[in-house]
Amino acid sequence: MSNSSKKAAGAPSTTGAGALSHIRVLDLSRVLAGPWASQTLGDLGAEVIKIERPGRGDDTRLWGPPFLKDREGADTRDSAYYLCANRNKRSVAVDFTTPAGQALVRELATRCDVVVENFKVGSLAQYGLDHASLLALNPRLVYCSITGFGQTGPYAERAGYDFLMQGMGGLMSITGRADGEEGAGPVKVGVALTDILTGLYASTAILAALQSRDITGVGQHIDLALLDVQVACLANQGMNHLYGGEPRRMGNAHPNTVPYQDFPTQDGFMILAIGNDGQFGNFCRAVGHAQWADDARFRTNADRIAHRTELIALMRALTVTRPTAEWIALFEQVGVPCGPINTIADVFEDPQVKARGTQIRMTHPVAGEIPLVASPLRMSHTPVQYRRAPPLLGQDTRDVLADVMGMAPEAIADLIQQGVVA
Repeated sequence: MSNSSKKAAGAPSTTGAGALSHIRVLDLSRVLAGPWASQTLGDLGAEVIKIERPGRGDDTRLWGPPFLKDREGADTRDSAYYLCANRNKRSVAVDFTTPAGQALVRELATRCDVVVENFKVGSLAQYGLDHASLLALNPRLVYCSITGFGQTGPYAERAGYDFLMQGMGGLMSITGRADGEEGAGPVKVGVALTDILTGLYASTAILAALQSRDITGVGQHIDLALLDVQVACLANQGMNHLYGGEPRRMGNAHPNTVPYQDFPTQDGFMILAIGNDGQFGNFCRAVGHAQWADDARFRTNADRIAHRTELIALMRALTVTRPTAEWIALFEQVGVPCGPINTIADVFEDPQVKARGTQIRMTHPVAGEIPLVASPLRMSHTPVQYRRAPPLLGQDTRDVLADVMGMAPEAIADLIQQGVVA
């Protein structure tokens, strides 16, 4: 039984429940990695209580333009960036630099199953909100700390951001045009990928810790570092290095399989993602050059890697002779993986994206109906539920204090008057 299901005051409902509807999460995180993790848990049914600073809130509320517009078309104080990671949450504005605010958050932690935070190492200890303090109050708590460099090591006290981790973790050394080409040099990925991956690892670790708690009765501290995640997610390139390869920037080419990159067409570009010798043979026959599949230079993937330059030159001379749509139609018929390079506008108009329901709409208290990007999780028995649009700052302060804490209206009003909550 979960911690929250034991509480008389405000245990989450299990009627029409999501997979985690018995779980309550106290979210002390800001920006992206932590909020991405807690949003994932919220999408799966958990009740997520987001603690924010009165008057300002999550830093990303102000990371615009673009900003969410109200029903009259005027900008609100909430950015599109903030909206991407904060649905299915209740916002409670608490000043936990005050003793009363600290006591309030500690009491909330005793009524929760999970805490997610991404403060600098040691900074929450001064408020009695670090993992040691809260686990002493609630031994069943799963407490997840997300930092740039982890709780240990010579860099532990440094601030860490996604861009830094893409550089320090090696990702930028293998992203961008090859040395010697025009425009060569390290390039970051176009979204904060290390943050996103850390959020996904965090949600996985939290679920594992909850499963362990159900067996042992004991919670635990999860120490997640963005740098650790980025190194782990070097994946095949990290292993290429460890086994004697030389990972380097290759533009859109692949270090371990050929041909697997972009190609020019008569009217733009397309991607060919040929992953095995059979697919390469199908490609050769489809384009009228069956002899390439039997050429000693190109017969196997290892051969094609050794003779990458010759093969890509032959293919590029061919692909520019037809428009992208014609090539894609041809290759789809013969099982050769291919596709266009879409703009983001193209993505949301793609028939497959539309068929999968990747864009959703939710009702926001100020803006009315707003578009959001759906969770990619598709579950047959406990599907993702979209219960709450990303909240306004402090939107749920009174309700949470009443429902979860069981506080009387006069007590809540007193805290508001003192400036402890808003």
